Amino acid sequence: MNAPVNMDQIDTIHKAYKALYEVNQAMTQVWVTDSLFAWQWWLQVGLTLVPWTVWLIFRKRDSTDRLLYAGFFAMLVSSWLDFEGVSLGLWSYEYSLIPTMPTFIPWDFSLIPVTIMFLLQVKPNLNPVIKAIFFAGMTCCVGEPIFKWVNVYNPEGWKYIYSFGIYGLIYLATHYVSRRTNFANLAPGYNDEYFGEHTKKQNANDGNH
Repeated sequence: MNAPVNMDQIDTIHKAYKALYEVNQAMTQVWVTDSLFAWQWWLQVGLTLVPWTVWLIFRKRDSTDRLLYAGFFAMLVSSWLDFEGVSLGLWSYEYSLIPTMPTFIPWDFSLIPVTIMFLLQVKPNLNPVIKAIFFAGMTCCVGEPIFKWVNVYNPEGWKYIYSFGIYGLIYLATHYVSRRTNFANLAPGYNDEYFGEHTKKQNANDGNH
């Protein structure tokens, strides 16, 4: 027996998706004519690539995988929250690196995760709350106003100070994730001896910093 189908509801959903598609098409056209290759677009290209390049050079090499694990977690959380903020009309972006993504790619996929990864590896035994306060202050009181000044970020009634607690929590959550140790080898018998010794050495090195 088939479940009852509300055709009016399905039709409404289809119309909503069609309206969304049309909006995306219009945004893409505006992006091609007004955003692509503008200096703000090139700025975003640089802010997306340069931080990762710097991190690859100066990262703590024996903690690369752990830092990337934490960095991708920060990337996931920040991009999701950014998407929610744009969807709710709390803020918007005048220029986009990619027209189909409403979030600010350099911020969510480069600046935030790379900055957090550097903070995690520098003075790892420093109280994470202190680092969280520093990170939150720099992002909401320095980063956001700068992007507003260059006409990239447009807070729609959203105040910079509202972001302070959010950024602080992102850092603290990422710090917690970076200290997890449940990384058993997925392939039993494959380099178990190496992974066991490598993990012991890494944990010992982390404790000595």
